[in-house]
Amino acid sequence: MPPVQIRPSTGPAEYPALVAIWRSAVDATHDFLAPAHRDAIEAALASDYLPAVLLTVAEVDGRPAGFSGVLDGTLEMLFVDAARRGSGIGSALLEHAVEEHGVTAVDVNEQNVGAAGFYARHGFEVVGRSETDEAGRPYPVLHLRLRGADAT
Repeated sequence: MPPVQIRPSTGPAEYPALVAIWRSAVDATHDFLAPAHRDAIEAALASDYLPAVLLTVAEVDGRPAGFSGVLDGTLEMLFVDAARRGSGIGSALLEHAVEEHGVTAVDVNEQNVGAAGFYARHGFEVVGRSETDEAGRPYPVLHLRLRGADAT
């Protein structure tokens, strides 16, 4: 695989490409998500969610292949295009978020077993659980903290 380049997002002009990556990733990993909930989240990505975080983009061959969003030391989102899963892009984005943006926490859907395992392999441990997601939808969320990080 060609090398992964990590860079800041160029802003709203690239949101359509990031939304497409999100949709690809969610379709591949979030089979528990009701279609109406998926569509509602997708509709709010460019207007609400992406502008609210510090976005970092992973590029391969000059094209976005994944992205992460960080806010106040928490990884709020990390998505990799489904065709590129397992190629190290997610690890590169996570390592960048931890090293460059001080990420020590992340929430993950409990039903997304692959993501929970990914974060565990990168040193995150479960420190709590919620029955619903942040919008009150019926998707339990695991609260993870980087092993050795102080709880704040």
